[in-house]
Amino acid sequence: MGTLLRHVLEMTEADVSAFFEDIGLGDYRPRFTPFVRAIVTHGPLPIRDLAAEVGVTHSAASQTIAQMARQDLVSLRPGVTDARQRIVSLTEKTLRLMPTLEAEWAATSAAAEQLEAELPYPLRAVLVAAVEALERKSLRDRIAETDAALRLGRRPGED
Repeated sequence: MGTLLRHVLEMTEADVSAFFEDIGLGDYRPRFTPFVRAIVTHGPLPIRDLAAEVGVTHSAASQTIAQMARQDLVSLRPGVTDARQRIVSLTEKTLRLMPTLEAEWAATSAAAEQLEAELPYPLRAVLVAAVEALERKSLRDRIAETDAALRLGRRPGED
């Protein structure tokens, strides 16, 4: 299952990245889009809030934001009430790219809808349902409850 999920992700990200090249956004990465969209929707946000909005860990958000900052797509400033907090804003460079990014978002969304129409089940709905099921009960717990795992005589968290 994990191999298939990674393969689908790799295929889709490679194709979106190739399209970015085609339209002159060579350094822009698909993983930047949810962050840009969150800032467009909510305005400047702390990294922690961006992570929650995008649905990734704080560490993953920090790494992506650092890469975006190196490319001058976002700027960082200390928080007003907590100087340790870093507030992320879009740069002028990103604001100039917005018409192209918005057109790319629309094209990618239309292509994703076309792909989903060819599938027996809407992929997005299946993925949302999978996340919800895993939030209710982790795969680790599900593995531990199998007969094969019980024969190993180990429980989650045991060292």
